[in-house]
Amino acid sequence: MARARGPRPAGRRRVNGGVAGGAGGAAYLPLAAFALLYLAATVLWRLPSWVALVYGVASLLCFVAYALDKAAAVRGRWRTPERTLLILGLACGWPGAILAQQWLRHKSGKRTFRTLFWGTVAANVAAFTWLARWQAA
Repeated sequence: MARARGPRPAGRRRVNGGVAGGAGGAAYLPLAAFALLYLAATVLWRLPSWVALVYGVASLLCFVAYALDKAAAVRGRWRTPERTLLILGLACGWPGAILAQQWLRHKSGKRTFRTLFWGTVAANVAAFTWLARWQAA
């Protein structure tokens, strides 16, 4: 007699011999590059310190949103819409999203989401650079 099965736990899926979407240490390169860009903007354009606070708080909120969505996925409960996660990332939370994707293994294997996510990262970094230069003028 077969047992009734509940929702399958969100575990690590293997893709191409590795963890889905896992890029190892390379996944952290955008964070290091942004840290260098932020440092350069601070030195060259006297970026206000509150910008770091905005990115820190937004990243924390985004990480928590990913964690809650991961927990909901594991339990088969209501999920956070992907659009919400993308908007949180676009609104300066993308560093926290990258950490959540790596540490929680959440949303790291879905190609469509990752493509949209990296588009929001590029848009945020472009806006950051433009605003940092604009405020220096």
